[in-house]
Amino acid sequence: MVTTVSILGSTGSIGTQTLDVITANRDRFEVVAIGAHSSTKLLVEQAHQYRPRLVALADDTYANDVRDALPLGTEFVAGPRAFADLATEADVCVNGVVGFAGLPVTLAALAGGKRLALANKESLITAGPIVAQVRNTPGAEILPVDSEHAAVHMCLADHRRAQAAGLPNRLRRLVITASGGPFRVRAREAGGGATALRALESVTVDEALAHPTWSMGPKITVDSSTLMNKGFEVIEAYELFGVPYDCIDVVVHPQSIVHSMAEFTDGATIAQLSLPDMCLPIAYALAWPDRVETPFGRIDWEQLSHLEFEAPDREAFPCLDLAYAAGRIGGSAPAWLNAANEVAVDAFLHGRINWGSIAMVNARSLSAHDGARPLSVGDIIEADRLARGTATHIVEEVQL
Repeated sequence: MVTTVSILGSTGSIGTQTLDVITANRDRFEVVAIGAHSSTKLLVEQAHQYRPRLVALADDTYANDVRDALPLGTEFVAGPRAFADLATEADVCVNGVVGFAGLPVTLAALAGGKRLALANKESLITAGPIVAQVRNTPGAEILPVDSEHAAVHMCLADHRRAQAAGLPNRLRRLVITASGGPFRVRAREAGGGATALRALESVTVDEALAHPTWSMGPKITVDSSTLMNKGFEVIEAYELFGVPYDCIDVVVHPQSIVHSMAEFTDGATIAQLSLPDMCLPIAYALAWPDRVETPFGRIDWEQLSHLEFEAPDREAFPCLDLAYAAGRIGGSAPAWLNAANEVAVDAFLHGRINWGSIAMVNARSLSAHDGARPLSVGDIIEADRLARGTATHIVEEVQL
């Protein structure tokens, strides 16, 4: 049986790797819809290679150019609602859209009773309570594409079966691993803690983008350097798996071989291990509950010499605890922090603030959170707007 797939954000990192997975498993998957924000040339190339029935362009500035270049018979849609319109066109919707713009795709796919292969963590961070409502739609399910959350999903297989059978909860905690980013060693060499934070204040954009393990887009790579990405993954784990924040821990694991762990009350810990390769969690989400036969991330155990684990330096990387704080506040606080962080990271990437100011902008913005409890998507949009305005004002005060 062939599984049909729609890929929103098809020209980005997740989108192109999803197509790699499908190329390696042509007998298993069929691309029926793809969409990009503005990368028109690559989008057209993908349309000719995979021949989807539907193609979408979110930025309609070049809509006519794309429409005229598509294969004959391809249906084309453009504009801000184009992605959401394509979210229900296949068995599985891959949401690889970057940032807050991915929320409509998540809501549309789940409301349509589809499986959502979710790489857009902002959907859960900003609108967890709203997403939870549509997750109850018959047929709707979320398969996380983040390597850490895909790992947790694998580790909890027996736990889900036990819960379905009505047995007591025996899960003690989740342990999410972090590579430590590009500045883990520099922070330690600088003495750690607040001293290290001061020493890292003036690191360059190029240094922040030099991730030691993963190849990702600039925004998420900077988030990895501040550990904000890991903090957001904690919020995402809370929303995905319903585990309290006090039972979600982060441990630094620089080899990025162990992607997450689940510890149970009897002392057993179940972990998912593989070489760093995003194609593995993507393939897992596409094939669930089956698996593909292509061995993405396969480990050569004779070559794997050691695995290291250490506690994160929470003083040198304060964004991690800011995410925990926002999650515990709840309501629109995670959306507020996400919006502020997008403003701060953009300012850093454009040379307006230094790296050390990212955490400061986030902290000051979160302290101004209005305590709102969102009841609708409109409330989330308003929280996002207010937080961006607050963070922009703070950036203007501290910019270089």
